Amino acid sequence: MVVDTDGRASMETYISLVSYTGEGVQHMDESPDRLDDARDVAESMGGELAEFFLTMGRYDAVVIMEMPDAETATRAGITIAGAGAVRTETLRAFPEDEYRELIDGLP
Repeated sequence: MVVDTDGRASMETYISLVSYTGEGVQHMDESPDRLDDARDVAESMGGELAEFFLTMGRYDAVVIMEMPDAETATRAGITIAGAGAVRTETLRAFPEDEYRELIDGLP
């Protein structure tokens, strides 16, 4: 878990690249409800689905989540993908301030 400068726990950012499965495409009309369900999963685990973008190209959507830690983000991803409508590739994202701290700490 990341701790901010005031010593409080803060959220980590995760970007999920989403591809619809055949089942997800067949039932595209249910997609908004599945997005709401994914939002509920993130919130039930202490996180937030902060942004959703429908995209064109290799991936069908991009989701930005704020989660307490990698383990929680993994559990959320498994739960969401387990419904069968999407496959995801999730990346830990470091905002600029964290990036600068990482670079400053290099030997």
